[in-house]
Amino acid sequence: MISIETLVTFISISTFLCFLPGPDNIFVLSQSAINGRKVGISITIGLCIGLVIHTSLVSLGISAILRENAVAFEIIRILGVLYLIYLSWGAFNVKPVYFKDSNEKFNGKNKFIKKGLIMNLSNPKIIIFFLAFLPQFTTDSENITPIPFQLFYLGLIFVVVSFLVFTLISYLSVFLSVVLSDTPSIQTVLNKITGLIFIALAINLAVSQF
Repeated sequence: MISIETLVTFISISTFLCFLPGPDNIFVLSQSAINGRKVGISITIGLCIGLVIHTSLVSLGISAILRENAVAFEIIRILGVLYLIYLSWGAFNVKPVYFKDSNEKFNGKNKFIKKGLIMNLSNPKIIIFFLAFLPQFTTDSENITPIPFQLFYLGLIFVVVSFLVFTLISYLSVFLSVVLSDTPSIQTVLNKITGLIFIALAINLAVSQF
């Protein structure tokens, strides 16, 4: 099983990344502020279903690569490092987000669950991020759980963290939308910290042995 120290680090980083303003949580935040928390929670459920699917694909894919093609895995690792560097550059240069009104109203949770699911599954960057992020918290040893199960376990933890964070965002939507729009410096600080986290992850991925 993965060590407690590794889990604490993983959960801490995952929680911070989930709070960072991005397409998914901004959509949850804005829709919750406009249409109520039921909309935000419905969208969150859809997003999390998509994350479970991505987690399954990553755990199965990584295990197959480890078994069959070490060269392909090294290529994926290099691409993962480059992608994390790209995310870091983006975090350092992103502009503060201002939340706009929407005329879309709540008329059934299934519609918004489907919307969240489609948003998640239509974003290939998520699976690339998982490929670069999750393996850094696994341990390859005969005495512990196999890598594919560790990846799936970590992915499910990330899903739970995402659900809890996004649900909290839904409940605090009105307050958070005002604070983030009126105080862009908060977003700037969060983005700088995130940029540093992505750099650290890229370095760790570059020197790690899986």
